[in-house]
This record gives sequence, structure tokens and C-alpha cells, in this order.
Amino acid sequence: MAARKTTTARRKTTAPAKCPTCNGSGETTTEIRLGRGCRKTGHHQTGLCPDCFGSGLAST
Repeated sequence: MAARKTTTARRKTTAPAKCPTCNGSGETTTEIRLGRGCRKTGHHQTGLCPDCFGSGLAST
């Protein structure tokens, strides 16, 4: 009888860490302010995260 083949254990890959600033989304929001007194309007603007540049992954 032939020798029995053994299976190799699968390697477990770890997911890269998420950016703490944007929580992995790659975008941050800022509140829009108007006028000389910088009053808040209630509107928000989204943009790329300055820490991960939109990738959502934490830099090492």
C-alpha cells in the first residue's frame, strides 16, 4: 500500500493595521465654517486622510 500523504498547515496571514485617524476608510471629514467669526454651518466636507493618503492602512 502507498504511503499516506500529509497535509501542510495553512499559513495564517494577518491583516494590515487600520489607520487610527480615519479608521481604515481613507477619508476624513471637516466641518465647514463661514464668516469672520467662523460660525459653524452644519455642513461637512470629506477629503483624503493626511496620515495614510487615502489607503486606509497605518504607516509603520
